[in-house]
Amino acid sequence: MNDTSQSRLSSKDLTLGYATSKILEHVDIAIPDGKITALIGANGSGKSTLLKTLGRILQPIEGTVFLDGKAIASIPSRDIARALALLPQSPISPDGLTVRQLCRFGRHPHKGMLARITRHDEEIVEHAIAATGLTDLTERPLDRLSGGQRQRAWIAMALAQQTPILLLDEPTTYLDIAHQLEVLELLRELNRKQGRTIVMVVHDLNHAAQYADHIVAVANGGIHAAGRPTDLLRPALIKIVFGVDAMVIPHPIDGTPLCLPFASGQ
Repeated sequence: MNDTSQSRLSSKDLTLGYATSKILEHVDIAIPDGKITALIGANGSGKSTLLKTLGRILQPIEGTVFLDGKAIASIPSRDIARALALLPQSPISPDGLTVRQLCRFGRHPHKGMLARITRHDEEIVEHAIAATGLTDLTERPLDRLSGGQRQRAWIAMALAQQTPILLLDEPTTYLDIAHQLEVLELLRELNRKQGRTIVMVVHDLNHAAQYADHIVAVANGGIHAAGRPTDLLRPALIKIVFGVDAMVIPHPIDGTPLCLPFASGQ
């Protein structure tokens, strides 16, 4: 389906699942470099499983994930941590951890086992905090932040890791609409200004349409389709992937596809 040779992060003939239970099969995917990719699909379709496998959190049952042309299973963990960062759903931090302390964890892949944080590391941490708009909250514990601020703090940690690829599993989960947009705008800014490749699992089709350059639709045990939002988001695809009827019209502000689901019979 995709030319995996032209992407830093790709896969060939993946079979994914847990033990003997297969969730996705024959997955060939190429993540466009320097773009935002949204993984969409119904609950339980395998989006998060695919993301975790791309990040080597999970091992495939069969097939291969490639990072910079090499099988990711053969790459040392420290080298992977320098190339990609993965933020899981609702990450948990120790009580009392501040924004600055969290961001310092992002420097660990670049340090020796007992190496101390240097001035250079601190400069990178400060830059990551500033890039995520948290300068005034640097010393505040994470448990005293709003949901959107806390998510930005985790993204700041990933930025301090200085990876060219960011993988995010439902980064707007449990956030209200204002904080959802806050996080999505931040990710778009990081992509546009820093050229970071971003892959994120997204539930809201309209967020995928508005913020992603590339969409991968997961359905029926495999990749159903992949492409630009304007080419992909059509009523027929939404019916197959989500099992619902929908109208798709141009957004009145930016022209991106606007998906309007409705109950059958209306």
